[in-house]
This record gives sequence, C-alpha cells and structure tokens, in this order.
Amino acid sequence: MDEKIVFCKGGGCTAKLGAAALSRVLELLPKGPPDPNLLIGYDSKDDAAVYKLTDDLAYVQTLDFFPPMVDDPYTFGKIAATNALSDIYAMGGTVTTALNIVCFPESWDLNILGEIMRGGSEKVIEAGGTLAGGHSIADDSVKYGLSVTGIVHPDRIYPNNQGKPGDKLILTKRLGVGIICTANRVGEASAEAMDKAIDSMTTLNKYAAEQCHKYDIHACTDVTGFSLLGHLHEMMDGRLSCVLHADQIPLFPEALAYADEFLLTAAAQRNRNHVGKFVRFDGVPFAMEEVLFDPQTSGGLLIALSGDQAPGLLADLQAIGLPAQIIGEITQRQNPEILVSQH
Repeated sequence: MDEKIVFCKGGGCTAKLGAAALSRVLELLPKGPPDPNLLIGYDSKDDAAVYKLTDDLAYVQTLDFFPPMVDDPYTFGKIAATNALSDIYAMGGTVTTALNIVCFPESWDLNILGEIMRGGSEKVIEAGGTLAGGHSIADDSVKYGLSVTGIVHPDRIYPNNQGKPGDKLILTKRLGVGIICTANRVGEASAEAMDKAIDSMTTLNKYAAEQCHKYDIHACTDVTGFSLLGHLHEMMDGRLSCVLHADQIPLFPEALAYADEFLLTAAAQRNRNHVGKFVRFDGVPFAMEEVLFDPQTSGGLLIALSGDQAPGLLADLQAIGLPAQIIGEITQRQNPEILVSQH
C-alpha cells in the first residue's frame, strides 16, 4: 500500500502514556461520592472497571485503542481487538458486546479502514461477543480499538492486587513483541520473528482464562504497555514482594538478539525509569532486562495462585498449546520488591 510508512510509524502499547505521568493526572481528578456498587474503579490500577448489578451479576467495562504496529491493516485490526478484549479476561469475565473506536484520515482509501475493522470484527466473534456499533472521527493518523463490556459473578472477579505470600506466578505468553515490532520497523526483524510475534498478539486470552476458571485465582492482570515488571509492581501493591526466575520466563529468543543490538523503544525506557527502583537484577544480562521492561502489545495473562494449584493450571495451559511457565513466586514484603535472578 502506498501509505505503508505512514500507516505504521510506531504503535501498539508502546504508544501508551507512561505510568508515572498517568498516575500524576489521575491523582488530581475529582472522585465524587463513592458508589458501593462500583467494585473496581480506576483508583485501583486494575485492568477494567467492574460494576455490580445484582448479587449474582456484575458488568466489566474497558476500552483500548492505539496506532498500528504492523503494516497490514487486517492484521492490525486483529491485534488491536485482541488486545482490547484481553482486559475482560484478566478480570475473570466473559465478553458480551464491543464498540469500535476509529480514527482515520478522510483522504485515505476506505478499503484500508474496512480491512482494519474486518480484522477486529473477526476477533470479537471469536471471543463470543457481538460488535454492536462504534464511533469514528477524522484524524491525521490511524488509531483503532474497542470499548468492550463483559460480565462476571461478583464473587469471582480477578483483582490484580490480591496475591498472597507463597503464590506462584504464571505467565501465559512469550515476552518481546515490542522489541520485535521495533526491529521490524527499521527492517531488522526476520519474517519468522514477526510471524511468531503476530501469532502471539492475535491469540485471545480467552483460552487461558477458560483454564483459570477451574482454579482459585488470587490475582490476575494482562501484560501490556507497562511491561512485565511494571504490571508486577502494580500486583505487589506496596505490600508484597516477589522473586522471578529469569531462565523460566517465556520469551522470543529473537527479542534478546535485537535488544543486544539496541533496537529498543522509548516506552521501555519510561518503564525502566518508573519501576526500575523497585527491581534488583542478580546476574541478568542487559538484553534480558530490556525484555522485562519491554511494552507488550496484546500480551499474556500474569496469574497468581497457590503453590499447590499452580502445577495443575500450568499443565492445563500447556495442554492447549500455550507457552505458559511458572516464572516466580510472591513473598512477604521485603527489599527489593522484585528480585530477578538468573540461575
């Protein structure tokens, strides 16, 4: 397509505002009177809002949109939708409806927009939801995503900050898609690496979430723009710590190679600046550090559950073809908050 370079100029979850800047803004917002039915709101730093309707039913509400991180519009649409749908699964919910969010230049070929929305629609259908409408505006660049509503039982919500000492941490997807997409934009990524990254970014977390429903999940989040370490920092919530085993963390080997070539993102450096003071690396090479700070687009679920249940969930996740691994465990509060060791 003629607009290829303009279409993909750096997007996905690397386009998110940094966590530090965002927190400063949110702290200044008027909160209004508390609503007892708002079970989870923005002040919890969780993945979505949850509002109680009845004793047996709550709805989960989220939205996510961003600029393209790949050249193909159809693939971009699938990735953006997969990423937006993920927050529902991270809360323990089931997808019901979705609305398109579209920014698109009026001078561009509308077939490009059609391909983006076709990819998004296919993923909503795969999720078992209904695409119910949306909103579009003329803009000087492309942005696409979804506002998604799901449902969950109020007693079966997965918060992101209720892990317990002794819990094991399971990650369901490989890390490194941000670095790979960055390398691809400058012509340094292999076709094989991009194909694997796209396959990961278009895999719904629905399938991992279905396995989680068999277990007592203490905490869950999806790993996106704030990186594995950034989302772990939110999970620890200022009252817990954790130990990560770097050699057990699933990742794309190509991401390590590209990080060694300094094919890095500004968003990863923002993540390092924000959360680096809470992390200590023990024998971990620079490239691995970068992968752990790498912003993930449509990343996997990060799950905390008891040590006796973790092997069963891991086996179930691996049985459906996911590259899941137990990557560490939660401990009592200590210094550092996050210790990453290389065995």
